[in-house]
Amino acid sequence: MPVLLFLIDTSASMNQRTHLGITYLDIAKGAIETFMKLRGRDPASRGDRYMLVNYEDVPFGIKAGWKESHATFMTELRNLQATGLTTIGQSLRTAFDLLNLNRLVTGIDNYGQGRNPFFLEPAIIIAITDGNKLTSSGGVQDELHLPLTTPLPGSELTKEPFRWDQRLFALVLRIPGNASVEPEPLVGVPLDDSPITPMCEVTGGLRSGGAESADAHVCSDYFV
Repeated sequence: MPVLLFLIDTSASMNQRTHLGITYLDIAKGAIETFMKLRGRDPASRGDRYMLVNYEDVPFGIKAGWKESHATFMTELRNLQATGLTTIGQSLRTAFDLLNLNRLVTGIDNYGQGRNPFFLEPAIIIAITDGNKLTSSGGVQDELHLPLTTPLPGSELTKEPFRWDQRLFALVLRIPGNASVEPEPLVGVPLDDSPITPMCEVTGGLRSGGAESADAHVCSDYFV
């Protein structure tokens, strides 16, 4: 059963508006709702599990975990507000810890036995952010750093915070606040150079950014 964890940027900069009059946070919410509706049409989605994490400190940042229902997920998603800092490093650590908590209980990691492809728990983290400066209580950072400490026992046996069957995909919103005079045709979502890029690459995932001449619908199109 695949796990899809949505990591939503709720920093104050997500309140900025596009020329359509909606905020970046509204775009992120709409993209997730569209993704879940389209995914729900696939019979293979019956075993999917959805989680929701934002940029608040633990445990407040975990909006929907292992035991929450689909209705709880959607309610928490709609109630998200952009008021904090861009603490993506700590939030990513929270997301990985949440995913690895179930692995600890079920014993999927199998230390000393190698990787068992038949015994895996594929997980995808989909991060949506505006790609602004990484701000925290300690100041502004140029690079993304994940805290090394974790409350999970046995973490010293794992070098990286993620596992071999976990992927990080990031969508960086680059949507202008004014409409283009001569809109260019959408040919796809271009790659984006942001601090989250190295983490996407090391997990085998991908990062993309909304085209400068695109409107808000590019976010929904990406998830389709």
